[in-house]
Amino acid sequence: MQRLCSLSTAPKCLKSSIIVPVPKKTNISTLNDYRPVALTPIIMKCFKRLVLSYIKATIPASLDPHQFAYRPNRSTEDAISLTLHSALTHLEESGSYVRILFIDYSSAFNTVIPRKLISKLYQLGLSPLLCNWILNFLSDRPQAVRLGLHLSSTILLSTSTPKGCVLSPILYSLFTHDCVPAFANNTIIKFADDTMVIGLISKNDETVYRAEVSKLLYNLTPSFTVHFRFPAERRHCATTATKLFDYTCLN
Repeated sequence: MQRLCSLSTAPKCLKSSIIVPVPKKTNISTLNDYRPVALTPIIMKCFKRLVLSYIKATIPASLDPHQFAYRPNRSTEDAISLTLHSALTHLEESGSYVRILFIDYSSAFNTVIPRKLISKLYQLGLSPLLCNWILNFLSDRPQAVRLGLHLSSTILLSTSTPKGCVLSPILYSLFTHDCVPAFANNTIIKFADDTMVIGLISKNDETVYRAEVSKLLYNLTPSFTVHFRFPAERRHCATTATKLFDYTCLN
């Protein structure tokens, strides 16, 4: 394994995978109802865990503070708490409201482009040997699909990260770590590929919020926006009111 890393090489026999479709739900109606999980050789699984440990030890703990997935001591509750704190604090101001855009990126791991990923890993200070090994591992990967007793022909894949691979979550997080707000009045909260864009609107000026949203329109699946504001009669007693918000959902 040390030799493979020093040569920045992953032999095809070790990076080959068998794709097993795993149902996402009970009633299957389309192919999109399956999650393609990649099964790789045991020895490669062990090596990837060593690589994962090295990456975690190398990247700064403060990287991407608003990514709440795949990080120790973080959860969806933390993401929700930060969202509510930002919104409630802002709504105390007169004439203010909050827009939150909920985004779901379709097949998020499939959007990872290995060469762009490696460029970002270099910038984060990872070893050039390791970066080149990751690039080699993600390039020209043989894979076939197994369904029951049937096995498809093998193809080579040089894009995306394999679903079910222990490295894929952190590689996706590093690939998207620079997805940060360009304006101080906006916050981008992430839990893996589930993303919220929080716009703190004052004086009905949504210019910077809409500019932020326009940056994220690529590869969007149908999402929705929620428009929050305190009811006028409850603005000064919202902490004790049963109904905290007036809200509108916009397709």
